[in-house]
Amino acid sequence: MNTSRRNFLKAATAVGLFNIVPAHVLRGATAPSNQLTRALIGFGGIAGSYNHLNFKGSRLIGLCDPDETHVQNGLRRCEQAGWGKVKAYENFMKLLEDPDVDIVHICTPPHWHAVQSVMAARAGKDIWCEKPMTRTVGEGKRVMEYVKAKGRMFRLNTWFRFQDSFYGFGTPVKPIRQVVENNLVSTPGKPIRCVVGPGQGFSWKFFWSGRVNLAQQECPKTFDWDMWLGPAPWKPYNKDRAHGTFRGYWDYDSGGLGDMAQHYLDPVQYLLCKDDTSPVKIDYVGPKQHPEVVGRFDRITLTYADGTEVILDGDGTLRDEPFLRGDKASVYPVNYKKGPIPEWTENADAKGKTFQMVDANGKAMNVAKILKDLPEPAAQQTDFMDSVRTRKRFCLNEETGFRSSTMFNLAIVAERLGRSFEFDPVTLHAKDDEAAERFLYQSLREPWDNEFYKA
Repeated sequence: MNTSRRNFLKAATAVGLFNIVPAHVLRGATAPSNQLTRALIGFGGIAGSYNHLNFKGSRLIGLCDPDETHVQNGLRRCEQAGWGKVKAYENFMKLLEDPDVDIVHICTPPHWHAVQSVMAARAGKDIWCEKPMTRTVGEGKRVMEYVKAKGRMFRLNTWFRFQDSFYGFGTPVKPIRQVVENNLVSTPGKPIRCVVGPGQGFSWKFFWSGRVNLAQQECPKTFDWDMWLGPAPWKPYNKDRAHGTFRGYWDYDSGGLGDMAQHYLDPVQYLLCKDDTSPVKIDYVGPKQHPEVVGRFDRITLTYADGTEVILDGDGTLRDEPFLRGDKASVYPVNYKKGPIPEWTENADAKGKTFQMVDANGKAMNVAKILKDLPEPAAQQTDFMDSVRTRKRFCLNEETGFRSSTMFNLAIVAERLGRSFEFDPVTLHAKDDEAAERFLYQSLREPWDNEFYKA
């Protein structure tokens, strides 16, 4: 570290600014390397996506992975993507020590997300974290509180609350929020029923299920299995636990819920105007779950204090239900073929372009015309690089992301319990239910538990 940089850091620390000054500022605006820099923690399949390896809004300078074959593949692909020869770090702790890294992309399996987010915040890095945000409510609570306390910028890597068409709806989620917050779906104070399942365009990917009674296998010499496990309970190596099939095991993820729920439910949380709260009751219908291997569910219902329900339809029995139903209107996907929409074919100005609505009497509503006359939702901060530069929080940050991850983490607890339980959205604990509490707040394997909770 050069003298001027060291002096600047000392001065910044003295006035309490160190946690809000990105490295590109410290290098100086006229330096050749004044672009924001980032590095990837983990280089499995998701790291090669547009939002990580191929993201062009900042300069990629390094990566790490406990599998040497992944490291070598990553270095090769970085060159192919035009980043030149980037640095390979010995492990993620070495990466976090590098003062030239502004932003870390956490592309590891979900059991690592919470620990690495906290350690990155402690190291003064801004954080772009893969979904799901965390595996448990307790982990999410710690990440939310710690990242906020350290003044770091945090982005969760799902985007449907602010861009792209929302699955089968032919539109971004913003206009759906528009009709909800302007009380066209439900009278103020009346609940809304939301169904998320195959009939509404959402697949729960039940093929993400692991295998029971795995035999121990010899671990490849290029793979640091203990580091890959990290905070998860120690288990003997089997290739089915790692890399492309880890989602099928509770220790590392939660099957289709872990894979897709934050994509599905974060926009649902936003459009229902529930960013500041969580469900109070969680009901489960489905088979008993294996203690290690993720299975399927039939139905999980998340109920809020005002009676609003979000129903995760796993068996398709609610296939013909609308996506949203209130006392005033119902909302359907754009290509919905069933249900009481007799006049829809005549609504040519909106057909095939946006979602469908019917009023309480089953009469089709002209969505395009309705939207023109409605106030729009408040603007969102949707540029994470701008968040890093200006310190203006990203719209899907550690707080909103925590609340949407809490939705499916509560569902997972009910799934593993095989029954209903109640939750306090203020204290963030189960109500008089020790078994539920053990799933909500799980311990981590040392030394990572200590790393996670230290100041």
